[in-house]
Amino acid sequence: MRQTTLVRTGLSALLIIGTCATAGLAQASAADTDSAAAPQASAGLITAMQRDLGLTQTQAKARLTSENAATALQGTARSAAGSSFGGSWYDADSGRLTVAVTDSARTGDVRATGAEVRVVDHTARELDAVKEQLDALPAPGGVSSWHVDPRANSVVVNVVASEQGDNDVRAFVAKAREAGPVTVKKTAEAPRTFAAGTVGGDPYYTGNVRCSIGFSVQGGFVTAGHCGQAGGGVRGWDGSDIGSFQGSSFPDNDYAWVSVGNGWWTEPVVLGWGTISDQLVRGSAEAPIGASICRSGSTSGWHCGNVLATNETVNYSEGAVHEMTKTSVCAEPGDSGGSFISGDQAQGVTSGGWGDCSGGGETWHQPINEILNTYGLTLHTA
Repeated sequence: MRQTTLVRTGLSALLIIGTCATAGLAQASAADTDSAAAPQASAGLITAMQRDLGLTQTQAKARLTSENAATALQGTARSAAGSSFGGSWYDADSGRLTVAVTDSARTGDVRATGAEVRVVDHTARELDAVKEQLDALPAPGGVSSWHVDPRANSVVVNVVASEQGDNDVRAFVAKAREAGPVTVKKTAEAPRTFAAGTVGGDPYYTGNVRCSIGFSVQGGFVTAGHCGQAGGGVRGWDGSDIGSFQGSSFPDNDYAWVSVGNGWWTEPVVLGWGTISDQLVRGSAEAPIGASICRSGSTSGWHCGNVLATNETVNYSEGAVHEMTKTSVCAEPGDSGGSFISGDQAQGVTSGGWGDCSGGGETWHQPINEILNTYGLTLHTA
């Protein structure tokens, strides 16, 4: 049993990539909360950001502070942009939120909120409509994902480099371009899912699959839908019964929630796996594109990166999954379902990706607020 920095009062865990269940189950603790307070960064979190993002200690602390301000500003700045809103993102170089607008007359109002402004050709609503048309198309395996990129003011279609000459891929791209502004980018690999006490990042087992706990909610925890079906039993890190899947959706979505009983209970904590102190969860304010984000999973532990895109459609071999957030954080089999957190704010549960934590890669998560709203759940916060 591994050590954690918090007293374990509830035992549960989430894994991100499907793996066969084995006897040596690791223990962990996790926390989630619903307040939008300023991030309370531990020394371990700062160290992880230095390692994964190439920052100094001072830069990491300053970035967390500016990201928190940008997250809080998003709603006000979007309102100031009105119907000309073209999307927003956090710029790590300036440390500020940037808002795109199609009407230059709105720039003064947006700047008055404290945000930077960029004038673009297409509104967010127009780009979302283009993406919806792509969502309705059957996608071949060589097309890995697509999303609205506010920085490019375009819909970005990601194509596996080795498959870009495939006739079906070329046909999909041609239809995508007919829908509106589309940019095609190459990716190294096709995405795959990562299924391998209710503490974020801890392992749990269902059948012969190991996955990771995402976040504790009142009465249970949330995780990835590809890890199990409704009614399926769940065992904890120690092999004892936790509860069962009460709801699950995959593909189309990739989320699920598990009830907790049999002597188990929930904790508003995400495991730091010895890399950092276990993290309390204080809310679920969504971090903007460009912000730093970290992940906890039962296979690879704690890793950090940046938010690359939101509302991306990911084309797994099992089918497309919508409204995902893409990150530069690495992950490995068994991490599926695990916690994505920015500062002390819950972001989502690990779905899948490509690469690993030796050579790097990209990982997607299903946003936490969508899961809470779908099932009427309340995040357990500190």
